Amino acid sequence: MKTVKKSIYQHFRAEEAPLIDSLNDMINQAASEYRPILSHFLNPRELYIARTLVNMQDEVKLSANGGVPGAERQRALFYPEYYEPEIADFQITLMEVSYPHKFAVLHHGSILGTLVNSGVQREVLGDIITDAQRWQFFVEAPIASFLTGEIDRISRVKVRLEEQPLSQTVEQISEWEEVEETVSSLRADVLISHFYNVSRKHAKDLFHAHKIQLNWMTLEKPDYELADFDILSVRGYGRIRLNEQNGVSKKGKLKISAAVLRK
Repeated sequence: MKTVKKSIYQHFRAEEAPLIDSLNDMINQAASEYRPILSHFLNPRELYIARTLVNMQDEVKLSANGGVPGAERQRALFYPEYYEPEIADFQITLMEVSYPHKFAVLHHGSILGTLVNSGVQREVLGDIITDAQRWQFFVEAPIASFLTGEIDRISRVKVRLEEQPLSQTVEQISEWEEVEETVSSLRADVLISHFYNVSRKHAKDLFHAHKIQLNWMTLEKPDYELADFDILSVRGYGRIRLNEQNGVSKKGKLKISAAVLRK
């Protein structure tokens, strides 16, 4: 069984070491037991780390699926070379929120809050999607029946959760804006100020008010630097996803590819 080379840790944040260890354990298990091993749903940064680890060896491959093409949150399947993954291997169930469309309005935040408050962990939940009327979400298959019996209201709206085949996924409306920008640094407060056109002072105030999350974890350091595939959530403004760093401009600024979601 292989262990993670110490050098790999220097390429990631210190706080990501437990994730690296966990992912490496799954990779080793797939190799030693010669069978596929499935992760929980991973965010883009976590999936990026998983792919990096897999690319460092040649015994195990990785496929990822979130239930729909382009899903933000995906389950990773680690498997030996002989294996050919199928959609059923990812154990993803599509759930639809049935509610009175004509008399009520649902929001992403209220749906996610209700799901998490039901007692399940965020890691068992995939994307929440909508076509502007219908709402659906992806969940690990063993959790579906629990949620069906547990949840009958979202906010004050009476709802019913129904399992649907993946073929019935709605045509999602994407509100992400893909951009190419130059920025002075990858500090969180700098990016918030740049993309949402607010002062650096106001950006720092958002941190002090605990309104900033990095990869769904509260972030309190305005000077924290983002890395590839990080997602910065700014309550009241939206989200910023750093896709790639593309070198330095002639004026010494950083060239980046990013996606911005504005509320």
